[in-house]
Amino acid sequence: MVEVYEFWTMIISLVVVKLCHWVYKWRNPTSNGKLPPGSMGFPIIGETLEFMKPHNAFQLPTFLTTKILRYGPIFRTSLFGAKVIISADMGLNMEMAKINHVPGAPKSFMRLFGENNLFLQSRESHRHVRSITTQMLGSQGLKLRMMQDIDLLTRTHMEIGAKNGGLDVKETTSEILIECLAKKVMGDMEADATKELTHCWRYFPRGWFRFSWSIPGNGVYRMLKARKQMMKILKETVLKKRASGEEFGEFFKIIEGGGGSETMSVEEAIEYIFIFFVIANESTPGFLAATVKLINDNHKVKQELQREHERIVRDKTEKDEANLTWEDYKSMTFTQMVINESLRILGTAPTMLRMVEHDFHVGDYTIPAGWIFMGLPSVHFNPEKYEDPSTFNPWRWEGKNLSVILSRSYMPFGAGSRLCVGAEFAKLQIAIFIHHLFRYRWSMKTETTVLRRFILMFPCGSDIQISEATEVDNSAGY
Repeated sequence: MVEVYEFWTMIISLVVVKLCHWVYKWRNPTSNGKLPPGSMGFPIIGETLEFMKPHNAFQLPTFLTTKILRYGPIFRTSLFGAKVIISADMGLNMEMAKINHVPGAPKSFMRLFGENNLFLQSRESHRHVRSITTQMLGSQGLKLRMMQDIDLLTRTHMEIGAKNGGLDVKETTSEILIECLAKKVMGDMEADATKELTHCWRYFPRGWFRFSWSIPGNGVYRMLKARKQMMKILKETVLKKRASGEEFGEFFKIIEGGGGSETMSVEEAIEYIFIFFVIANESTPGFLAATVKLINDNHKVKQELQREHERIVRDKTEKDEANLTWEDYKSMTFTQMVINESLRILGTAPTMLRMVEHDFHVGDYTIPAGWIFMGLPSVHFNPEKYEDPSTFNPWRWEGKNLSVILSRSYMPFGAGSRLCVGAEFAKLQIAIFIHHLFRYRWSMKTETTVLRRFILMFPCGSDIQISEATEVDNSAGY
């Protein structure tokens, strides 16, 4: 009996020692040099729960501000089971974006994109898909192919909202994007297929940043299931159209042709279309809804926007023009100032994510290869760069180059080779929505709150009350 007791005592002791050793190694990771200061939290979970705690989207989260105060602008942590370096140093962020080209993100994020996705493969394949996307969403592509469709769809959805007495900004923007991109890429789709695609979207933004475990019923499982269904719908639509000789949208011809000498297979084209849809649908609707909230809460900004868009409507009425033009968009100076300021004040989460490809030395510290690097644009809240930075003040952009999307003090769309190629598309969509919104009397519900849990969240929705009554002369039917 004594021998059995001693045996189990020894086994338990060994297990405890092994666990303690594992915990110690987790909390004290090794590298080829001195790691930045920080803490790794609990094994596997790390500090994910604290990092993902919802916070006011217009303020830096307590997790980051506390860490920066304690450890300085560069610190280590563990998120979603991965080893992470977070940096609030703008110079370092720009340098890491320049020398690292592989996106750094949790496994759930990578699984959503798919292992064979061209966006995530080699630097050459990424450059190739960027070239294709630029043809569609660069300034020339927007001017020639997108502006009129976005204008018409936004006007139509706004009219429907006015007749119904209100609309949800985020949901409406999402519908506009899906309709516009689906038509441009796939051409006319069957109603059931379009409805099923729309239904699948709901699982994506909420499931992007999670632990990678796919367990029946959890967020990653539902997200991957929706991804599989969406890929199936897209593939069936492509094959049906090819078999019947139906026309695809003009974007599909660019995608399939590869934008040059290289061509894509059907599978690669479908992967590209899927990611193209997901990225566009996740980012812009949330930013637009948050921007409308900022405008609604600032009477002076609302008044100035009203004046700018009344002028555009009067000018178009006098010219008897029905549609917005690229020149109209570029004339929306104050609107562009509002958009820039909104993007600045919403920079409360890392906008630059990379996988560190080689050990990188910064000062006395080593950032190890294989770790994820997250660049936080905390410079957006630096009082030396922006006076009273927590205040929403579009006038701070007066006289500045409003087309700049990256500088040493401004990084809303990432940096380096992964700088968001759809930045101008997002700004165009927001400007057109604001223009048509100001053709009506509107107000956002007071209970609307904007939170961030890495991505933007609207727990009470983003509803606005909208009325057809307006003081703008609309006699020409514009």
